[in-house]
Amino acid sequence: MRPPLDSGTVLITGASSGVGREIARQLAHRARTLVLVSHALEPLKALQEELHASNPTLGIMLLPCDISRPGEVGDMLSELSRHFITVDVLVSAASASEQGLFVEQRWGSVERMLTVNVVAPMLLIRRLLGPMLARGQGGLLCIGAGASQLFLPGSAAYVGTRRCLDGFLESLRLEVEGSGVVVTQVSPGPVLDAALQAEGAHAEASPLFHVSVERCARAALEGFERSEPLVYPGWGHRWVMTLLPRLPRSVRRALGRWVGRGLQEPSGADMPALLGNARPALESNPSLA
Repeated sequence: MRPPLDSGTVLITGASSGVGREIARQLAHRARTLVLVSHALEPLKALQEELHASNPTLGIMLLPCDISRPGEVGDMLSELSRHFITVDVLVSAASASEQGLFVEQRWGSVERMLTVNVVAPMLLIRRLLGPMLARGQGGLLCIGAGASQLFLPGSAAYVGTRRCLDGFLESLRLEVEGSGVVVTQVSPGPVLDAALQAEGAHAEASPLFHVSVERCARAALEGFERSEPLVYPGWGHRWVMTLLPRLPRSVRRALGRWVGRGLQEPSGADMPALLGNARPALESNPSLA
């Protein structure tokens, strides 16, 4: 069973940067229509021009939408209905992350992470899944993070959002098994985006664990087409994440303490990025892009 990527309509959230933008690039020569969603319209326009230059027959629809506001998500889906657009594949790549001790974080920031990383993907899936099931084909490709499998002091709220989505997608996959709808979760570690690095966002991860945004998107699509439930891009990251569930929780807690060392220091030392933490430079999309 393969998702209907070829000659289908693919909706991509977080399409203006990071993995979402790269997936749009890699699907431009295959899809019939790309629906590109982001709160930032100008980067979407630039991406549209780029994709049309090499794929002049590709249909592209730009939908500015701040997915941290569920009302705008509903309006965006209604706009699709008004244009009689049927979504064959959803690529949920937008995300939000913020580091800091939970007790010191502003609730507004925590609520935003919950909405972007959990509520918005669930809302989109809730609205789009029914028609996919009725047609007997479809695909849900969700870009999460390896943090969903970790205990990370300093990223408690972020890890909570990722673990919630992980449990939801694994359970949903079982609910739709045999229906023709493919559900794949991608859990990258450090993802290096050349554009972000040019803006001064530098990753400190070991080359053994980081992966380029192009390679991450390629691994995501390849795993999706194989109907894999969970994809860990990059062999170093995949090796670590495959090993982690086999470790006792006491060992994983100890690892979390090591990762979070120096968290209380006045210098605000960053946590090591080798296991895919919530540092914006390493996220699939650093904001609502």
